[in-house]
Amino acid sequence: MVMLIRGAVRVFPHRWVIRMGDTLGRLFHCFDRRRRVTALANVKAAFPMRSDVECRAIVRGAFTNLGRHVLHLLRFDTMGVEQMMTLVEFEGEERVEQSLASGQAVMYFAGHFGFWELQIMAHAARFEPILMVARTLDNPFLEAMIERLRTRVGTRVISRKGAVRRLLRGLYEHQSVGLMIDQHIQDRSAVTVKFFNRPASTTSTIAVLAMRAGVPIIPVFALPLAGGRYRMIYEAPIEQPDPDHPDAARVLTQRCTDVLEMYVRRYPELWLWMHRRWRVADVPDRSPDPERSDIT
Repeated sequence: MVMLIRGAVRVFPHRWVIRMGDTLGRLFHCFDRRRRVTALANVKAAFPMRSDVECRAIVRGAFTNLGRHVLHLLRFDTMGVEQMMTLVEFEGEERVEQSLASGQAVMYFAGHFGFWELQIMAHAARFEPILMVARTLDNPFLEAMIERLRTRVGTRVISRKGAVRRLLRGLYEHQSVGLMIDQHIQDRSAVTVKFFNRPASTTSTIAVLAMRAGVPIIPVFALPLAGGRYRMIYEAPIEQPDPDHPDAARVLTQRCTDVLEMYVRRYPELWLWMHRRWRVADVPDRSPDPERSDIT
């Protein structure tokens, strides 16, 4: 079935691909009751002043965006890199250029927001490949496709075992790193921050590594535009606290999370509400230890 859809994506006009993605998203929404219920509960908790109708519309939009994301990945898999880049415009790229011109590495963070896989490919094609950690997907075809899309632009994907040391070594060797910050984490790298005014257990790895290596942290987001185009946005580097402050990792992780929340509030239908983000976490009181992290 996936191969059939991939073949259709190759020959159909983009507006048909969008409709196919919408249909796929509606099917996800219709048949995946567990994630639909989780998403609705998350949206209602995040936006308590919104009506039930509004919250359900956000959930439907989130499933639709997921369906489009999958179809767009299939679309990219049939394109060359140069063709893909004609569909992408950049905003704030001077922030990346300034950091790279100084000869230092950069840490980028994102969430499961917008077209997050596009960020990896477009950034590598425009600037430099990054080093990243990724969880293996359950679907072997999608896993193979995404790995192919990532690595054909030079991105290095490493396994979770021993990842933190390899990421730190990469930063010292001027290799930029990208991480997600919006997944539930319950290990020794976890700190509790506020996300939509609720405590959320979050990896502090990006904060700890950035402060240890002395590199900037730049948020990046990919938004869909009309006509099958996309906008990559690089926000200003996150202001970093004094690394000697006893709570520096938590403070910096909160600042990163605040930027992600700002985007999710602006475009709530573009975030992956299906994830159980606000699970009760047994977060240790001691300082976070990123070397014992379950980052993905």
